[in-house]
Amino acid sequence: MNRKEPTMKNWHASGSYYESCNCEAICPCRPQGDRPGGRSTYGVCDFVLSWLIQDGQVDGVDVSDRTVVLAGSYDDDEPGQPWRIVLYVDDRCAPAQHEALTALYLQRLPFSSAIAEVCGIRPAAITLDHTPNAQRIDVDRYVTVRTRQPFHHTETVTCAIPGHDHPGQEIVADVMRIDDPALAWEVRGRCGFATDFSYVG
Repeated sequence: MNRKEPTMKNWHASGSYYESCNCEAICPCRPQGDRPGGRSTYGVCDFVLSWLIQDGQVDGVDVSDRTVVLAGSYDDDEPGQPWRIVLYVDDRCAPAQHEALTALYLQRLPFSSAIAEVCGIRPAAITLDHTPNAQRIDVDRYVTVRTRQPFHHTETVTCAIPGHDHPGQEIVADVMRIDDPALAWEVRGRCGFATDFSYVG
């Protein structure tokens, strides 16, 4: 799926963030204390990322109180570790909000350059609960993620996607399931991460 060049000039988004992937906790991709992140546990990273935007605007379009979920996969041994993803956008969005969020997530955020293949962009009923130690993600029939318990650790853990200036809580997910025409997997007892985020451009 081709993506147009970004045209937005002024934007910001902030709120809460929650993710899960198929790595063992603590996810070895994440920096822990002074140790940098490295390869994923199994060499292929399958992931679900979620954002609850509490305050945001893109070129004058208000995107506050909207949700976005991105599911994808990459191979550590593939040059550049390109992401193949599906983007789910809150189906409460007006057309201008949908367009603004799609452009923001596929073109402008720090991780957007890693996206090599967009397998789908789907308006969807998204339910996010980012309550500490009880997080969950539900996206129509496509995605289910549930926190089982926090993973206790003593060192600071960070993740590049919300930004390393936003340390967070490592968790163990009871389930991470995706059943989409473009992506499908189910794992249990794997890692997750929760924090806040703030993007400005």
